[in-house]
Amino acid sequence: MKKIVCSMTILGALTLAAPAHAFTLGIIAFQMSSETHARCANAAADEAKKKSWTVEVLNSGGSLPTHAAQIEDLIQKKVDALIICMGKPVETDSQLADAQKAGIPVVTAVAGASPHTLFDVEVNEFQNGAVAAAYLLSKIDYRGNILEERFEQNVATRERDKVLDAVLSENQAVKVIGVHTMARTKTWQQDVRNGMHALILQNKGNVQGIWASFDGQAYIIDDILQAQGMKKGDVVLVSLDGGPETYRRIKDPNSLLSATVAIPFEQIGQTAVDAVDKIVVHHVPKQQLASGPYILLNATLVDASNVDTMMKP
Repeated sequence: MKKIVCSMTILGALTLAAPAHAFTLGIIAFQMSSETHARCANAAADEAKKKSWTVEVLNSGGSLPTHAAQIEDLIQKKVDALIICMGKPVETDSQLADAQKAGIPVVTAVAGASPHTLFDVEVNEFQNGAVAAAYLLSKIDYRGNILEERFEQNVATRERDKVLDAVLSENQAVKVIGVHTMARTKTWQQDVRNGMHALILQNKGNVQGIWASFDGQAYIIDDILQAQGMKKGDVVLVSLDGGPETYRRIKDPNSLLSATVAIPFEQIGQTAVDAVDKIVVHHVPKQQLASGPYILLNATLVDASNVDTMMKP
């Protein structure tokens, strides 16, 4: 009897000493060459590592086949949860369904909702588009000509562009004289450069404002304008996303970038991890975090009046 009790005591001690199952989080960013995708994914990874989780970060490189294959790969690896930054829920519906069947919870970030995911962490892009559009029109006195750089393959930028259309419909003195729609994701920088360079040359001296659906596009447009000798104030260039490079350009006297609507991408990534931790690890009911398919955070309009505040560490 003493031997049995002793053996059970030792077994109990070994069980207590055995390490708990290491939580594994898979993170997929659709295009890490885009600063915003990288900011979101890296912030999520850093937050997960603070919890001593095992983290695998993948970059789809702007390729839908790669994106779908990476989701399937992480399902096969039986990760405990998935966070997908700026993903494509509609195009990867079957892969997300596979994750759900496998019991792997998925949280998306700035991607749109899916019936197969817990929810999407994002900001209200309709509201952000309205703020950016109203700012642009106010700075050109609600009259004149504008150029547009669009991106229709992402839900956030598509929503921004649609709201711009609504705002323009109520301001008939503003005319859209040129539109370029970014079509390629793998080589998006060259796509924007080629398209906007041509539009700017065709309409030189006849443009008061330029709309860019995200800041990465605005950087390229800003460089084109500067290369043509234009100065701050010659054209009002407005975009959305925010970040250190954007704030540097808004403050730079040589840059033509006037304003952005800053999205808290780091906070979005961190919030996604926090949601996974609460729901998957601590079994908090999903309804306590969000009543619907979205967790919405706030964005901030940034221009010369408050850029110094945004640049503070």
